[in-house]
Amino acid sequence: MKINFKIDGKNKKTIAIVVFVLLAMFLSVIYIPKNFRFEETKIFTVEKGQSDGKIARELEDSGIIKSGYFLRAYLLITGKHSKLQAGKYNFSSNMSMAEIADKLARGEVINQTITILEGWDARDIGKYLESKDICKQAEFLELVKKDYSRDFDILKDIPSEAGIEGFIFPDTYKISGSEDAEDIIKDSIANLDKKLTPELREAIAAQNKSIFEIMTMASILEKEVKSLDDKKVVSGILWTRMKIGMPLQVDATINYITDGNDPGVATKDTRIDSPYNTYKYAGLPLGPISSPGMDSILAAIYPKETNYLFYMSSRSGKTIFSKTLQEHNMAVAKYLN
Repeated sequence: MKINFKIDGKNKKTIAIVVFVLLAMFLSVIYIPKNFRFEETKIFTVEKGQSDGKIARELEDSGIIKSGYFLRAYLLITGKHSKLQAGKYNFSSNMSMAEIADKLARGEVINQTITILEGWDARDIGKYLESKDICKQAEFLELVKKDYSRDFDILKDIPSEAGIEGFIFPDTYKISGSEDAEDIIKDSIANLDKKLTPELREAIAAQNKSIFEIMTMASILEKEVKSLDDKKVVSGILWTRMKIGMPLQVDATINYITDGNDPGVATKDTRIDSPYNTYKYAGLPLGPISSPGMDSILAAIYPKETNYLFYMSSRSGKTIFSKTLQEHNMAVAKYLN
C-alpha cells in the first residue's frame, strides 16, 4: 500500500509554528537566567577530566541552572563541550546558561593569592592550604614526601626519607582555580631554584657543601634567630660545632619533632630517638625543619667567624652570645631564670 504524504500550506505553517515554539523554548532556557533576583555567587569546582554531562548535572543539582540537559545540548551545538576548563568558578542562578558556558570555555576561574611565611614547616603550610580550601593538610603532607628531583636539580641530594621539607620557598603566589597543591609545590621549588643564583651555588660548592646541607642549616637559623647579623653569627657557631664534633643541641629541632613551640624544651624531649634530635645525634638533622627565607639561606652560605661557641635568646628576643659554657650558663641564669 502506497502512502502519499503531502505537506500543504496549512501543514507547513503548523510545522513552522512548532519549530518556532521549540526554538523559542530552547533559547529562553539558554539565555534567560533561572532567577532574575540578585543571588549570592556560589563557588563551583570543575575537576580535571570531568565530562560536560557531569558538569551540567552538578550545575543543575546546585540550583544554578534550570536544566543540565539543555546546557549540555547548548555546549554540543556551539562546540564548547570540548573547551571546558578545570578550576573553581563563581556562578549564580541570575546568570544565563550561555554566560556560564562561555565562562567555562574561557576558563574564567577564580584567582587567589596565597602567602607562605618564612619559618613554616610542611604541617603549617598544609594547615594553611586547607583553610584556603585548596587541599587537606593530610593530602599535602603526602605530597611533600614525593620525589620531584626529575624536575629540579636542586633536589638531587635529598635523601628519599627526608622529603622536600624546607624547599617550599616562602613567598606570595598568585594561583588560579585550576592549580592544585602539587602545582603550588612545584611553583615554590621553581622560585627557590631561581633564587639560588650561579654565584650562590659556586659559593656552596667551594665549601664542599651541598644545597641540601645549606637548606637544612638555613631552616634551623630561620627558627632560632631573627636578624641577618645574628643569623650569620649563629651559622658560624653551628658550623664550628659540627667541625669539632659537638652536637648542635638546637631546641628548634626538638620542637619540630614534638610539633611544639617551646623556647626552652623539656629535658625528657631531648632524649627522643629521632634523626632530627640534635641533642642525641651530632651533625645536621635528617633534613630541614622549616622553609627558610633568603636571609637564612645567605647566613648559612656566608657564616660569620667568631670566638663564640654558645648562644641563647632572651625573653625580649635579643640573642646573647658566649665563648664558654660557664659564660653561657651565667647568661641563661641572668636572662631566663
